[in-house]
Amino acid sequence: MKTLRTFRLAVACLLAAGSASLADNWPMWRGPNHDGVSPEKDIPTHWTSTENVRWKTPLPEGGDSSPIVWGGKVFITQSIEAEGGRNLMSFDTRTGKLLWKQGTTWKQSEQRYGKNPYCAASPATDGERVIAFFGSAGLFCWDMDGRELWRRDLGRHHYEWGYASSPILHGDLCVLYFGPGDKAALLALDKKTGKTVWQADEPAITRGPRTDGFRGSENRGMVCTYSTPIIMKAGARDELVMPWPQQARAYDPKSGRELWRCEGLNELVYCSPVAGDGVVVAMGGFFGTTIAVRGGGSGDVTAANRLWQTVRTKNRLGTGIVRGQHVYVLNTELGLAECLELTTGKVAWSENIQAKSAKRDSWSSMVLAGDHLYSPTQGGEVVVLRADPKKFEQVAINPLDNELINSSPAVSHGRIFIRTHKNLWCIGAGN
Repeated sequence: MKTLRTFRLAVACLLAAGSASLADNWPMWRGPNHDGVSPEKDIPTHWTSTENVRWKTPLPEGGDSSPIVWGGKVFITQSIEAEGGRNLMSFDTRTGKLLWKQGTTWKQSEQRYGKNPYCAASPATDGERVIAFFGSAGLFCWDMDGRELWRRDLGRHHYEWGYASSPILHGDLCVLYFGPGDKAALLALDKKTGKTVWQADEPAITRGPRTDGFRGSENRGMVCTYSTPIIMKAGARDELVMPWPQQARAYDPKSGRELWRCEGLNELVYCSPVAGDGVVVAMGGFFGTTIAVRGGGSGDVTAANRLWQTVRTKNRLGTGIVRGQHVYVLNTELGLAECLELTTGKVAWSENIQAKSAKRDSWSSMVLAGDHLYSPTQGGEVVVLRADPKKFEQVAINPLDNELINSSPAVSHGRIFIRTHKNLWCIGAGN
């Protein structure tokens, strides 16, 4: 009996250690569970340019992609525009020292939105390999020390505003939305070889009056999605949810088989979906449409499983957070934060953040750690809100030298890693 108890205790300790190790990492753009939620509690809520700053490392150029973290390494993608550089950079989490830089060059013409640098997609890692998407330059995979394992030429990416969707890892698969533009598709590749396992092409849209604010109600303008798909749990099964123009669809992540689809989005989608308690919320961009869908359905679930739809919402570019039965989001313009009921869409509260900078607009996505929501603004500040559906409470507004921020935070090992257009910052208790 003593031997059996000792064995059980050893197994429990190993499981706990493995779980804690995974929880400490931030392996993809939205964290370990595709939801922007960190299990860590003791994260600083206040800092200055010096207080609670562990280090900051200058970056060669601006960038919108977000950092990811595994063990003692933090990774970002980085363009060097003059030379056509498309790079992945690895830094030491303790010191901010550059460990290695790998990548490729792409000197042919490639479109992008004028305010956004290339290499907008964030990388993803499983602790053995790290994968980065560079648009027309391809999809690349390195080991943790920067040795190239494989690369895939996915074809020329061509779209007026460029690309931004990030790869995600699920089991043995790397899932990537290759788009928007011609031949836009959701791809699942073997993460060990880069070979295509399945492909789901972007659905055709229904022509008609627009439901969003892009060029009024005319049947023209941008029709695209920049969403990164998520994996959500619906009962006993995993569902890969992708918001397309005008609709959201769920796929079996292993086979690519369509599980369900729900109509009701507008034609232009910026942010990723958020999910909780078996419900997924997809938000359109540019004063577009928001829908909430209960997962687990089959076929067209618009009538049966769509819980609510709100037409002409605020402009939403950054992705929000689900906590409990509520959704939190910081809208793009003027720092308007909102809390919505998950299953009804009813607004619990809607308040403007108080910022020191005149620019409160936000293109970044929220992160939740403990009871606090962290969301950067383009004024170079990070607003901290309490995740409380009963009332709006701003806990702090923290400066990062007024540097433009379009990326999203990563939380790992008690620290927050934030990429601005000038530096990579590490925030943690103590200096």
